[in-house]
Amino acid sequence: MVMDPRHRLKDHFREGRLVSNRLIFAGIFSLLLFGIIIFRLVMLQIVDYEHFDSLANRNRVDIEPLPPQRGLIYDRNGVLLAENIPTFSLEVIPEKVSNLDETIAELADLLSLTQEEIDAFNERRKRHRAFEEIVVRNQLTQREVALFSVNRHRFPGVDVVGRLIRHYPQGPLFAHAVGYVGRINQQEMEIIDRQDYKGTLQIGKTGVEKQYEDILHGSVGYRQVETNVQGRTVRELFSQPSTSGQDLYLHLDINLQKAAAEALGEYNGSVVMLDTRNGGVLALVSKPDYDPNAFVTGISSKDYAALRDNPEQPLFNRALRGHYPPGSTFKPFVALAGLELNAVTQQTRTYCPGFYSLPGNTHRYRCWKRTGHGHVDLKSAMAESCDVYFYDLAHALGIDRLHGFLDLFGFGHQTGVDIPGESKGLSPSREWKRNQRNQAWFPGETLISGIGQGFNQTTPIQLAHATATLGMMGTVYKPQLVRATKSDDEDGLQLLGAQQSDSLPIQKSSNWLAVIESMVEVVHGKRGTARHIGTDLPFEIAGKTGTAQVFGIAQDAKYDAETLEKKLHDHALFVAFAPVEDPEIAISVIVENGGSGSAVAAPIARKLIDVYFGIETKQEIEGDESITE
Repeated sequence: MVMDPRHRLKDHFREGRLVSNRLIFAGIFSLLLFGIIIFRLVMLQIVDYEHFDSLANRNRVDIEPLPPQRGLIYDRNGVLLAENIPTFSLEVIPEKVSNLDETIAELADLLSLTQEEIDAFNERRKRHRAFEEIVVRNQLTQREVALFSVNRHRFPGVDVVGRLIRHYPQGPLFAHAVGYVGRINQQEMEIIDRQDYKGTLQIGKTGVEKQYEDILHGSVGYRQVETNVQGRTVRELFSQPSTSGQDLYLHLDINLQKAAAEALGEYNGSVVMLDTRNGGVLALVSKPDYDPNAFVTGISSKDYAALRDNPEQPLFNRALRGHYPPGSTFKPFVALAGLELNAVTQQTRTYCPGFYSLPGNTHRYRCWKRTGHGHVDLKSAMAESCDVYFYDLAHALGIDRLHGFLDLFGFGHQTGVDIPGESKGLSPSREWKRNQRNQAWFPGETLISGIGQGFNQTTPIQLAHATATLGMMGTVYKPQLVRATKSDDEDGLQLLGAQQSDSLPIQKSSNWLAVIESMVEVVHGKRGTARHIGTDLPFEIAGKTGTAQVFGIAQDAKYDAETLEKKLHDHALFVAFAPVEDPEIAISVIVENGGSGSAVAAPIARKLIDVYFGIETKQEIEGDESITE
């Protein structure tokens, strides 16, 4: 008989064990669950607190960069050459804007943005991240600031930001020396420290501004601010101030700079004046020039094209990059080479009939004075700039010895001046011609090299540097624009000091003196080509005029400036140092298509000498048009 299950006895032990197991499992599971929860809470509240606190605060806390104030630039007299002025700019943070194109279109209607400004903004968008501020328009007017402020609620992610921008109060006067800053481009973005340039829109592009960028820029700071739902700052939570860039004090003198620019007048060319005692650049002028302020916030394509395509090349720094035949300003160095290498003596005389021919050759190399100078020695040849004397001397030296000696004075090399873009010029040699043109060197080329023509190419700063070295009888100083620096935490100026190189290996002081005396004869002698600038001076000047041909003239042809276009006129040159007994300054003047070094270039140098030494002349110094050198 089968028992009804309902009548079976329960197994209480088994049931009790089952319930116990279930309770134990539930307890363990609950403990495990609570353990996980507690562990997670510990991670959230303790271990990862700062991370999640930061994420939470992003809804109400912003970190704003505090860009440093760029260092100021002064001349040697404390005159301000580069400053920072306050301005307002319209800026957008793309990630905070729901529809950027629509926002820009509305801003264009509100503030009359041009298509060029919109295109420039879109171009900048490609170079910046979505969370970075991008400028839409710089230098807003008060009316534009007020108009946007009224409509600000319509433009989340867009704001008017107050900034300091660079300004050059002297305008074009120091453009080629001080340079300018401009917007950071893509290439620069790849090499700079982005963290250090947070909030900075400009960077040095040329001149001192570029060379000393690290010193001028300073270090970025930041601040933590609490914002409301509209993104506007409510209060500041924390700040780390930025460190301003250091101020720079230059050797440049505004009075000399103005005098040089005014003296050049409508001519293109360059004037460089150096302090012979330390290499300080007292004046550096390149004409034509341009206004650097146009580049600070971004020059328009139209305006830049006008500068770039201008046949006068105002953007071209002639003082550092202009290549000019030195002409007769080369002769003092050739003369010193002749004395030092025993090719001539001070008493050696050469007959000048108005031309020179190589032995066994009928070709005539003409002197600038067709009737000739007769018998000349070193002093008279220099004073009257006799080409035949230097043809004969160059032939005696040979190009190898001549090139090697001129190399000592830095011809064909950079001077090392502390602004970028300097050219080496060209000091020709037998090896150079073989390498560059695959041609042999001809004896006639040595002759014309002896008078600074042919392949010879120098820059104005090279000429000034070589002249300063000559005046200091072989002591070499590297040209230097920056004289001192000053930071906020320093009481006085930190002088950079002169950078002196090894003196030239010329031991015979009599050779130096002979050349210098011959240059004094150029300015103060009765037949000197620059005698008209040597009057009413309390001391003596050592100088040399020069005229450099722009194009070749046929053997029997005559140079007639009146029948030629101005661009075909000879370049006018002059170099000098003063005073002779204890030189303080050296000058090089190059006037493009000026015609005569005596008539045009020398008076410019005299004006700078008058300004530097405070000399008041009784009458305007004018050149003698009858003297071609």
